[in-house]
Amino acid sequence: MPRIPLEDNVTDVIGKAQRGRQLSDAELAVQASLPLADVLAVKSGEIREHALRAIARPLKLGGKALIALARKQWYPEQPVFPRGFAMFNTPFDDLTVNSYLVWDVKTRHAAAFDTGTNCDGILATVQAEKLTLRSIFITHTHDDHIADLPRLAAETKAAIWSSELEPVNLPGAQVFKENAHFHLGELAIKTLFTWGHSPGMTTYYTTGLAWPLAIVGDSLFASSMGGSPSHFADQYRHNREKIFKLPPDTVLACGHGPLTTLRQERLHNPFYTH
Repeated sequence: MPRIPLEDNVTDVIGKAQRGRQLSDAELAVQASLPLADVLAVKSGEIREHALRAIARPLKLGGKALIALARKQWYPEQPVFPRGFAMFNTPFDDLTVNSYLVWDVKTRHAAAFDTGTNCDGILATVQAEKLTLRSIFITHTHDDHIADLPRLAAETKAAIWSSELEPVNLPGAQVFKENAHFHLGELAIKTLFTWGHSPGMTTYYTTGLAWPLAIVGDSLFASSMGGSPSHFADQYRHNREKIFKLPPDTVLACGHGPLTTLRQERLHNPFYTH
């Protein structure tokens, strides 16, 4: 698979933090003790390190990580799963969206996580690996993540599962409560409610593969996080209290952008290094 770009650049991160902290450009300039022109310059993509460090404080961002992002100096080292895991990246307007497949190598029972805009890759992998798709787990119901859900469900007869806080509007779809447990042979899947970006955003913590795995949807991205016009604080808190409490070698399978790991995000994600 070609290298997937980071979901957010430095101006995206600044914008999400600014909207989340509810600071206007003028208020940000005052709190950062900067001329307004400096704030506007870095928001337009100019690399002014003194200004990035200054605005990081009121935005509660890590200045060093923010500068590294602006200079494009970091990209996550990609973890390798020898078996039982596949990632799919499909186009959505001018973006791309991820979906995932995990399976138990003994029973050949599998689960999909979201569908992206096209489930061809999931179906091809199911066929090639001689899998039985038992469940389709939904991180959240935004269109880009479930665009091909009806087709995947129809062709595989797999059960559809989502949070009780954000049900899927399809016949037969089922809901779960937080801390629900599912099993695929030796794989265990636990649900964590990490809502904020959407009403029922769910992280699926999966063990039994080569690495512990958290399918986080749009809760968290490599060097960024999911935005929200009204529930930014909730998204930030749930990420910190639930995702960042997982083991440090946990692989984060994000809804957009590349794979990353919790250990790398602790060092390089501006939202969580301040």
